[in-house]
Amino acid sequence: MAIAIDSRVTFLKKLHLFHGLPEETIRSIAEKMTEVSYPEEEKVFSEGSRADSFFIVYSGAVRVERTRRNKKILLAKLVSGDYFGEEAIFSHRRRSADVIAEKGTTLLALDAKTFGTILRKNRALHSNIEVVVSSRKLARKMRFKWLGKDEVVYLIVRKHHLMLIQTMILPSLLFLFFLLFSLVLKALMVAGNAQGQAGNPSSWIQSRLFLWFTIAGMVASVLWGIWRAIDWGNDYYIVTNRRVIWLEKVIGVYDSRQEAPLSTILSVGVDTDQMGRLMDYGDVIVRTYTGKIPLRHIRHPTQAASMVEEYWLRTKTRIQKNEEIAMKNEIRKRLGLKPLPMEKVDDLESGGTESEPAAPPGKRGLLRMWFSRLFKLRFEQSETITYRKHWYVLWQQVFLPTLFILALIILIIMNARSNSSIKGGVTATLLVALLPFLGWWVYQYVDWRNDIYQVTADQILDIDKKPLGKEERKTAPLENILSTEYERVGLMGILFNFGTVYIRIGSVEFTFQDVYDPPQVQQDIIRRMTARILQKKESALKEERERMAEWLATYHRSAAEFYEEQGNEENAPPNME
Repeated sequence: MAIAIDSRVTFLKKLHLFHGLPEETIRSIAEKMTEVSYPEEEKVFSEGSRADSFFIVYSGAVRVERTRRNKKILLAKLVSGDYFGEEAIFSHRRRSADVIAEKGTTLLALDAKTFGTILRKNRALHSNIEVVVSSRKLARKMRFKWLGKDEVVYLIVRKHHLMLIQTMILPSLLFLFFLLFSLVLKALMVAGNAQGQAGNPSSWIQSRLFLWFTIAGMVASVLWGIWRAIDWGNDYYIVTNRRVIWLEKVIGVYDSRQEAPLSTILSVGVDTDQMGRLMDYGDVIVRTYTGKIPLRHIRHPTQAASMVEEYWLRTKTRIQKNEEIAMKNEIRKRLGLKPLPMEKVDDLESGGTESEPAAPPGKRGLLRMWFSRLFKLRFEQSETITYRKHWYVLWQQVFLPTLFILALIILIIMNARSNSSIKGGVTATLLVALLPFLGWWVYQYVDWRNDIYQVTADQILDIDKKPLGKEERKTAPLENILSTEYERVGLMGILFNFGTVYIRIGSVEFTFQDVYDPPQVQQDIIRRMTARILQKKESALKEERERMAEWLATYHRSAAEFYEEQGNEENAPPNME
């Protein structure tokens, strides 16, 4: 059955791709589209083929695959509202992947010539496509390892190039200052030589020192400019089918990632000034339950905001639809009817990397288990994840006792090789002297080992237990977490991949200090928090559904009994008395 033009227009108006276009333009595009249906596992097009059409998924889904070394690699799964094929047309090249239809797939297609004509006539659509194409190119280039299974990057942008120019102003001015200073100094040296001052050693040395100083200043300003350019290029704003992410990195100093699941978004806004409107850049402010994530100084902010809003509304619609189906199923269950199928949400709330499947637990003795966790920084037991501080912190704590222990061991070895008549007494004395340092080392190790952070199925814990001393324990429910953030500070933190995760709970802040791989720790917390919130929400919704379903089922049964009773009364013989 053909899709009506009005239905096509309604569908296209929901897509960020056509944001900013008047309705008559969207209607004109809808009329030029061709409806194409594909059976399951049929190829829409193949890698390396000529780009002759642009496609939008109207219903069903398609897989995007690429063959490398005789192995199929799944790049993405696209569903209703997604589109593909525009990049090859926009960039005038051949297809970069296979696209394969899944069951019940219907596409709306535009041939390349018509698509190109529409792009030339509609600047807004051209800008929208430009954002998408640049995002997909950058996403393929970056290949973020923390993306989850089936997680698709829809938008990835950097700050506007004008921000790069602004960051380069100070290094450029500094370079020009040293350059002019060196030129002036060189001219003075030439003038001094002409006046016969070249024979003065002190004057010659001072001139050379100043010259080398200015050259060093120019080199430093160039390196500063390169560092600031790389710093500009290391900030990313990302939107996937699960979350909104702000990735910020300062080389050798700072590494941070802030994010929020799409379902927690409250609103999306655009903030620009006069220069931003003129140069087409601005801030996209994504407000969530846990605060706001600002996408600062990005190109085409209106298009980016409409993209965030579309995927946010998709998530809301899908969750609401599942809630409605769940309500109907509760009623159908009580009436003895077959339940309706639920739509898969594809773990939209998980927002994190997929962990590898755990190996089946084997039988291990207590001693073996203790040794296996002797220096472990992260381990799981049942539903509890435990983290310790990084080995670098342990090394800082045991450095001095290790130094003394090594010195005493060297003295013991040297004494053992000597021919002294009292070497036995000296060795005994050194061994006795070694004991307190060994005790000191063990104390520092136990102190490091007892300072742990834990994430369970329903709470987070910060436990600090001093050897032979008191134990401090802080706990908080996962569902009360307002926001999480991590940072790696300093060169050691970047090199050895450790840092601090900040968890804000009301006015209290938990800090998981110096933990290994802070992004992974943050994702563990987010996954557990989201699972806990969803569990409580689902539990509350289930109770409400059961209560409402019982009322409606009771009403249905009562209504049936009422109509049956009313029918019996109408068919009853009249009273002759």
